[in-house]
Amino acid sequence: MSGLSELDQITRAASGDRAAQAALVNRNMPIVFRVAFRMLQDRAEAEDVTQETFLRAWKALPNWQPKAKFSTWACTVALNLCRDRLRKKKPVLMDELPERVDTALRPEEYLSSQQTLKGIEANIAALPERQREALSLCALEGMTNIEAAAAMDVSVRALESLLARARRTLKARMSGVLAGEKQ
Repeated sequence: MSGLSELDQITRAASGDRAAQAALVNRNMPIVFRVAFRMLQDRAEAEDVTQETFLRAWKALPNWQPKAKFSTWACTVALNLCRDRLRKKKPVLMDELPERVDTALRPEEYLSSQQTLKGIEANIAALPERQREALSLCALEGMTNIEAAAAMDVSVRALESLLARARRTLKARMSGVLAGEKQ
């Protein structure tokens, strides 16, 4: 399947080819899940959104028009599903971060890095929804501004404005987190 173009895989997947469907899922599920997780801050919710994204993809594939890459379109679907879920419930910050073990660090360094990471993630989670989306897609997922703007259904100029505001807010908030790290 890897030798086929994305359009060929989509065409085959639309006609029920399980191998083509699996190839599309394997290539695009990680980014869809990461975007959903960053938006929802809940693993189970992100898994549900990821699954729903691909269910919608299979229903839409027969009529799909390749105006953007499949991954961009899938992220758009996932973002819309996340927005729907966030509207239904109040945003909740995680009480604890998933534990990451870094054996290269001494315990006090590990604790300090975990506190810094917790501060960074809390500050990203506290950003307004659209700023968090823009930052997640561009800075964390590596999408170009054009791809992220398409996924968010905004102009490139609007996306750049969202990114600038997100970065400005994070910089201001992070000065406190990083200052606490040096103490």
